[in-house]
Amino acid sequence: MDILFKILPWLIGAAAVIAILCVGYVKAPPDTAYIISGFLKPRILIGKAGIRIPFLERLDKLSLKMFSVDVKTTDYVPNAEYINVKVDATVKIRIGQSHEMMTLASRFFLNESEAMIISRVQDTLEGNMREIVGQMRLEEMVTDRKAFGERVQENAIPDLEKMGLEMISFNVQSFSDQNNVIDDLGIDNISQIKKGAAIAKAQADRDIAISQAQAAKEANDAKVQADMEIAEKQTSLAIRQAELKQQSDVKKAEADAAYSIQEQEQRKTIEVTSANANIAKAEREAELKAREVEVKKQTLDAEIRAKADAERYRQEQEAQAQLFKRQKDAEAKRFEQEQEAAAQMRIAEAQRFAREQEAEGIAAVGRAEAEAIRAKALAEAEGIDKKAEAMKKYGEAAVVEMIMAALPEIAKNVAEPLSKVDKITMYGDGNSSKLVSDIVNSTTQITEGISAGMGIDIKSLLMGALGGKIVSDMTENNN
Repeated sequence: MDILFKILPWLIGAAAVIAILCVGYVKAPPDTAYIISGFLKPRILIGKAGIRIPFLERLDKLSLKMFSVDVKTTDYVPNAEYINVKVDATVKIRIGQSHEMMTLASRFFLNESEAMIISRVQDTLEGNMREIVGQMRLEEMVTDRKAFGERVQENAIPDLEKMGLEMISFNVQSFSDQNNVIDDLGIDNISQIKKGAAIAKAQADRDIAISQAQAAKEANDAKVQADMEIAEKQTSLAIRQAELKQQSDVKKAEADAAYSIQEQEQRKTIEVTSANANIAKAEREAELKAREVEVKKQTLDAEIRAKADAERYRQEQEAQAQLFKRQKDAEAKRFEQEQEAAAQMRIAEAQRFAREQEAEGIAAVGRAEAEAIRAKALAEAEGIDKKAEAMKKYGEAAVVEMIMAALPEIAKNVAEPLSKVDKITMYGDGNSSKLVSDIVNSTTQITEGISAGMGIDIKSLLMGALGGKIVSDMTENNN
């Protein structure tokens, strides 16, 4: 809190300064002067910005535009010749640009409009113009308006400067008088102009006549002189023509005598020239032929070189093409080998996987077969055990039953080889019975072998079983 109380005055001061800057900021245009006065020293702003302290300073405006003032004399004013004259003029004024003149102008025209400023200076300018009208003659004013305007400016500028104004220009629009003196001056001037024009015309006509007469005399003198000169020239021409004819005749005779000589010389010269020309022509033709041969030789050499260059270029291109082809073939072959090796690897991998699967299958089959064999063996062992128990229980009857059940299978196996023979041809009598006897003997041999191997007398067993069967049947029948 102590820090806040310490910086609070500074914050209030900063806020006040910002408020003053925001509220008091002003910017003057180039054609208006802003005058700030009051708390500080008065300041004038033209086309720039400044700060006005609110409530302590005021802002006033002063227009710097150029004003056009229409200045007329309200009634006729007597001039130096006591001729009543009216003048209509236009004056351009503005506020002075210096600090002193702006200070003076601010005393009279501060915050006032253009119309108000014009109305205030109009009387002053009219008074100055009236004063100059009274000092000049009418003809001076009318014929030299520039001098009249300059004298009015010289007379009015001091009065305007006292109000902080400066005059830019003064232009007279028209003059008029009460007694039409200006019109009379114009008539007199017109008469003088007409008189001068008539005199000038008469003088011009006189000068024209004199000039025409002088020209006619000079033309006649020139004609006579020309005729005399023509006659003299014609006489001289005739004399000269006679002389020239005499000289011509002499020259012609001399020319005829010299013509034959000259003709012979010319013929000789022509013959010599013709011979030289023929010789030169022959030399030229020989030179042309030599050049033609040389050109042909150069052309042929160029063609040979061009063909050789073309052939060499073709061979180089072919060699490059072959090299490029071999490179591409090698790359293709290498790529093919790589692809083939990859395929072989994939095939080997597949074969290895197949072998592994096959080995696993075989192992599984082996395990299944072993299991089946084991189960079969167990079943057979169990069956044998049960058969053994049954045989032990039933004794010889069971053995007999087993033998009787096996005899048809034994007979079938004995006769099996005969079933594979397409045709049997037997000769002599009793051969078929012999065949049957052989089969029965074979069966008997098998049963005897079983009896010998097992130590059982199959015949006794069968006979005992058969006798028991007969007795049993008889007993049942009796019953």
